[in-house]
Amino acid sequence: MELRQYETVFILTPILSEAQMKDTVDKFRKVLSDQSVEMVHEENWGLKSLAYPIDKKATGFYYLLEYKAGSKAVSVLETEFRRDERVLRFLTVVLDKHAVAYNEKKRARKSQESSIPKTEEAAS
Repeated sequence: MELRQYETVFILTPILSEAQMKDTVDKFRKVLSDQSVEMVHEENWGLKSLAYPIDKKATGFYYLLEYKAGSKAVSVLETEFRRDERVLRFLTVVLDKHAVAYNEKKRARKSQESSIPKTEEAAS
């Protein structure tokens, strides 16, 4: 079975506390690890405004997961998303080789920028 690289973004309801949000993300991470998925990258985008209200909510916690998996693991994860009422929306896409290269380059640039100390200009 060939592993493909996927990117999943999901939006959690804004009424969750920070601890509840982490527990929910851990639950989905565990679903993936039970399917022997190789995690590539994950990112918490935080609380953001929605383009339109979903279930009468104008904001949501965005979270991104990037991983290598078979198609069965993706269907299991999406089934869990549908069953969990804390998930407002989710989207999973298959990354082609160009998208994988772009994401790696973007992460390398971001880590390089964060490792460079910022110098403050002296006011004259």
